[in-house]
Amino acid sequence: QVQLMESGGGSVQAGGSLRLSCIVSGYIASRYSMGWFRQAPGKEREGVAAIDTDGTTGYDDSVKGRFTISKDNAENTLYLQMNSLKPEDTAMYYCAADPRSPLPLRSTYWGQGTQVTVSS
Repeated sequence: QVQLMESGGGSVQAGGSLRLSCIVSGYIASRYSMGWFRQAPGKEREGVAAIDTDGTTGYDDSVKGRFTISKDNAENTLYLQMNSLKPEDTAMYYCAADPRSPLPLRSTYWGQGTQVTVSS
């Protein structure tokens, strides 16, 4: 059974940093495209960053230069390093995985989410 488990969320002040982690079980992470989505109250879920099986990464324009996605295949773990956080980054962050590439919005597998709150 495929499972994704996020951690690392929390509350920080604007300009601060957080690192989200997503531990994968039930499949080999290197064989799936993976990424991070977020959803703020009253808004639709949006893609934040993704990483393909060949290591190619992509970012939403709103986080380029501030967020970095990476994957440790040996540890079966996906990361999202978030720097220079802004109040508008406040949202529930979800880890996702899918055998298709690039990572689709309607990905097959999802974590339960981890809350990120940025105060001004």
